[in-house]
Amino acid sequence: MRNDKQNVIVDKTFDFSLNIIDFSETIRGLNRFEMASQIFRSGTSIGANIREAQNAESLADFIHKFKIAAKEADELEYWLDLCKDSIHYPSPNDRLTSELKSIILIISKIISTSKKAKLSN
Repeated sequence: MRNDKQNVIVDKTFDFSLNIIDFSETIRGLNRFEMASQIFRSGTSIGANIREAQNAESLADFIHKFKIAAKEADELEYWLDLCKDSIHYPSPNDRLTSELKSIILIISKIISTSKKAKLSN
């Protein structure tokens, strides 16, 4: 099921992962290793699952991988909200949080459209 043409969500989540790495390293530099690891894992997992979905064995597998990416995005949103509201952590910049919201919307739309396609088959 792999398609090697340019893919907006794959590119967008790859670039987002690079920004997450930068933010998690900022937190790690403050010796807040647990939070840095949580943000790193959930933030980079979004793109990894979407990349994995490009090699899905079926439409159901594709949807499943995107649902995992959606769960990771929700988890990351939680960790970033904690950073934003805690006095002990740096707040994520607006670009990072708005990019996450954009990715969540795209993932939701892809899941919804894929479910409709699955039903029509």
